Amino acid sequence: MSAVDFPVVAPPDAAAAAAARDRQDTLTKPPGALGRLEDLSVWVAACQGQCPPRQFARARVVVFAGDHGVTAAGVSAFPAEVTAQMVGNFLAGGAAINVLAELAGAGVRVVDVAVDGPTDAAVGTHKVRRGSGDITVEDALTHDEVVAAIEAGRAIADEEVDAGADLLIAGDMGIGNTTPATTLVAALTDTEPVAVVGRGTGVDDAGWGRKTAAIRDALFRARAAVADPVALLRICGGADLAAMAGFLGQAAVRRTPVLLDGVVVTAAALTADRLVPGARQWWQAGHRSTEPAHALALTRLGLEPIVDLGMRLGEGTGAAVALPVVRAAVATLGSMATFTEAAVSDGPVSDGPVSDGPASDAPVIP
Repeated sequence: MSAVDFPVVAPPDAAAAAAARDRQDTLTKPPGALGRLEDLSVWVAACQGQCPPRQFARARVVVFAGDHGVTAAGVSAFPAEVTAQMVGNFLAGGAAINVLAELAGAGVRVVDVAVDGPTDAAVGTHKVRRGSGDITVEDALTHDEVVAAIEAGRAIADEEVDAGADLLIAGDMGIGNTTPATTLVAALTDTEPVAVVGRGTGVDDAGWGRKTAAIRDALFRARAAVADPVALLRICGGADLAAMAGFLGQAAVRRTPVLLDGVVVTAAALTADRLVPGARQWWQAGHRSTEPAHALALTRLGLEPIVDLGMRLGEGTGAAVALPVVRAAVATLGSMATFTEAAVSDGPVSDGPVSDGPASDAPVIP
């Protein structure tokens, strides 16, 4: 038994979506001329249950930080202590996500779920353990720990929504975290490791080989748990991934739209989709990273990325870059004039009556 139960997820408001589509057809532009912006505006209207939708007043990025025992197998180009150091950088406002979130009009929160080192007490209220287990030889978490991590993610989503968040972005920070993330994607899509393993933080060929071997070993250990998302997170995931899965599922329960980030967050989303049926209707893919597993997971979720810029940082940065695009979608639907308001003709140009011959004053060409 998973011991994790989510309420039934209600879909976004179909009537608001229909109203948004109808309004798009009245705006001073050819139908469909704003492309993906029109689709995004319909999605936001449906999520908010109103047309036109409100501009986001409190967009929030939550960065889930955690270490992974598999890092000892040489799967990352950076040492494990960088995770704790980067938590400090987030708090100081010096990371890429701090810069991009500020530009996009979003706040940033960092949560220590499983950092294997000391962090500021303010970020550790939901800490589950110090580092997740080495998934090549042991379970990432105990049963009680995976349940605690999922519930921590749910609690964090509730805290953010209760404080007024109207759009959420999950970010990740954890050296070695693309290894368990890729393992989850491979397990849930029945894909061979060599087809999904990427370079993560930039490993060389030897590092890629070690990472592929680690994922192969972890997949073998998890082979009997593929149908149980909680067991999968326990065996080959980690506390940060489990917390993100809980966060993404609970955001849908709370009817709050989410922009997904890179491969780690999307691996958690793919797992949450099994855990919380219907949650994916409340998500959009902020971007597509260079990790092969990310593209595979997005395809399986049926999500098209908003931007594709070759990014592979994590932290929520790709989703933060996409947020201004979603803001633009909301603004155009809500603030553009209609044909009636602007006194602009909305009909096709008429060709007029067919003439039987040239006008009397037209030159005759022999």
